[in-house]
Amino acid sequence: MEEDSRDEVIVNSEPVQFEPTGTMEVQDQVICAPKDIEEDEEKNKKRHLNVVFIGHVDAGKSTTGGQILFLSGQVDDRTIQKYEKEAKEKSRESWYMAFIMDTNEEERAKGKTVEVGRAHFETETSRFTILDAPGHKSYVPNMISGASQADIGVLVISARKGEFETGYEKGGQTREHVQLAKTLGVSKLLVVVNKMDDPTVNWSKERYDEIESKMIPFLRSSGYNVKKDVQFLPLSGLLGSNMKTRVDKSVCPWWNGPCLFEALDAIEAPPRDPKGPFRLPIIDKFKDMGTVVMGKVESGSVSDGDNLLVMPNKAQVKILAIYCDEDKVRHAGPGENLRIRLSGIEEEDLLSGFVLCSVVKPIPAVCEFVAQLQILELLENAIFTAGYKAVLHIHAVMEECEIVELMQQIDPKTKKPMKKKVLFVKNGAVIVCRIQVNNVICIEKFSDFAQLGRFTLRTEGKTVAVGKVMDLAS
Repeated sequence: MEEDSRDEVIVNSEPVQFEPTGTMEVQDQVICAPKDIEEDEEKNKKRHLNVVFIGHVDAGKSTTGGQILFLSGQVDDRTIQKYEKEAKEKSRESWYMAFIMDTNEEERAKGKTVEVGRAHFETETSRFTILDAPGHKSYVPNMISGASQADIGVLVISARKGEFETGYEKGGQTREHVQLAKTLGVSKLLVVVNKMDDPTVNWSKERYDEIESKMIPFLRSSGYNVKKDVQFLPLSGLLGSNMKTRVDKSVCPWWNGPCLFEALDAIEAPPRDPKGPFRLPIIDKFKDMGTVVMGKVESGSVSDGDNLLVMPNKAQVKILAIYCDEDKVRHAGPGENLRIRLSGIEEEDLLSGFVLCSVVKPIPAVCEFVAQLQILELLENAIFTAGYKAVLHIHAVMEECEIVELMQQIDPKTKKPMKKKVLFVKNGAVIVCRIQVNNVICIEKFSDFAQLGRFTLRTEGKTVAVGKVMDLAS
């Protein structure tokens, strides 16, 4: 089936005149067969978005992700049958869809996602990369690295009796994930009410409305504009209802909204600057015929053969090859997830959180900065004051930090600084403070580069504050 549709696409795209925009493409045109160019062009026409699946453990994130891949033709029936058999052997029959996303043994045995799974699928107008983040609270740092690469969040909520409540109450992951997603720059959320087919729910409108009415005030308080940036929809990840096609009226008479694929297609892509200074925070690195780094381009574009700088250790590197998804490409713009092979640096000299950037305008590297913080929830009997220590998460950086000085408290109503000198603050306060880290890190002012200037502070596995970088200490 898929092959047919791919042929159609190429046939349709033949009349399009290929006009070289500059010399580079002209040379390439000579080297590679025209068919490659057409495929390349075809691929680049579609916009590319990163979608992260977040939500409480067992809400059905991996199952929904697996179902999407199955429905968009990325996984064939044979594979599904194999997974179904495996799931049965592990006496976990309803998990077979999740096995598509949860590929390693530990994840299958426990039925929990640990690492951020990645997969790709396409709809008619867009290419998507799915990041399936873990919902379990011991894996929140992994979820942070997933969300920091995402443009859209799909928050999966279980409608099953009792499951929504546990995910949402204090200590549940639904709340923490939403706050983190907002800080990490996931600006649009699709709230998917999953397991609507469950016997305790049975596509009940009352249950759906109850969940929506509880979530809206909370999403608002996390900083989402519910009218503009949030959309709710019911579905069943296991049965695939309301995903690729709208749910049948016989099953769910009251739902008139879009299905999941329609909703994803309708989301506006975040604005990105292909001409800005190049920035790619390194998420991961490995050896493979040279040093290979992975990350998402936050700004600027990159081409084969470019000379770049790795900050903060100021190493000059040259690009040997660029891979996008699985394909080798010559050029890539902002928003793409890339693997880049470099020369000029050894794999052991790189850490995740280092940034690949343009030589002309490198990213600042600092060990102290001024930030505006919002305190969410401190640990019991902890006082937030100068000397407070926490773990700072900013793009791919995880670094221990200390609050050196509380500079001023911001009045939440007027948004102006208060006159009184502050020595300590409580939950919910907004504060401007100086933060110091042990090692040099690469960050930007929030006003220059939102994606590289927002962060979270965590203590003992709990998110205590979210903030943005206001000023860099030189």
